[in-house]
Amino acid sequence: MHLIYQNQSCSPLIMGILNITPDSFSDGSQYNNEEQAYRRALAMQESGVDILDIGGESTRPGAEDVNVQQEIERVVPVIRRVKALGVPISIDTSKAEVMRAAIEAGASMVNDVRALQEEGALAMIAELQVPVCLMHMQGQPRSMQQSPDYQDVVKEVMDFLEIRVAACENAGINSSLISIDPGFGFGKTLQHNLELLQGLDDFSKFGLPVLAGLSRKSMLGRITNQPVEQRLAASLAVAQIAMQKGARIIRVHDVAETNDVRQVFMAMKSLKSSKLI
Repeated sequence: MHLIYQNQSCSPLIMGILNITPDSFSDGSQYNNEEQAYRRALAMQESGVDILDIGGESTRPGAEDVNVQQEIERVVPVIRRVKALGVPISIDTSKAEVMRAAIEAGASMVNDVRALQEEGALAMIAELQVPVCLMHMQGQPRSMQQSPDYQDVVKEVMDFLEIRVAACENAGINSSLISIDPGFGFGKTLQHNLELLQGLDDFSKFGLPVLAGLSRKSMLGRITNQPVEQRLAASLAVAQIAMQKGARIIRVHDVAETNDVRQVFMAMKSLKSSKLI
């Protein structure tokens, strides 16, 4: 799975969000039973999703902690049911034990908002040797939006990710398994998020796939003054910008609409490429 989004000639991959939680900021409690989750995954498959990102713990500001057993009980049955669809599954977790349980159940990638900094996480990925996405976050989810502060947000996020990539490589994780995420909305103000989006193409210096997760984020609500359920247009706008700036994975709630954006983006990219021949 990882190698196809390292190929720069390929279209960006769409990662569909499937939260198995009662309190996620956008779709909490909608898919927190196995049948509902399966139907949602099926709908995303039919809409052109490339990766299903399944998470059992909300990372919104103020969300409650979920222990290891709770998280495993939420995600593992869904992974076992959804894997029959044949779509690669990512587990959205920071806990080493959940990573192992999810991979054993059928997931093939780990998406970690804490960039493998939790106890045992780095060693677990080194053992499992599966693709992993490392995300930047200033602070912790419960308090990350209280007073985010940077002198140069793009440089500081890149410096952090460089350190975490090096830590992975030193632990024996092959660089071909690593992707990076600047962490839009995770310990950043609106200004910080806009600066990161403006500088997103700078992250290509790593030579690693970049994941952009901006779908329905509060930054879009700040810009448009729209509630979370009415941020589709803004989400599609930032998805298009992220594609243009080289993001290889676009993490979204609205797969069908984002797939339309991707098709337009690839049509224009193909036209540009054909003129160079």
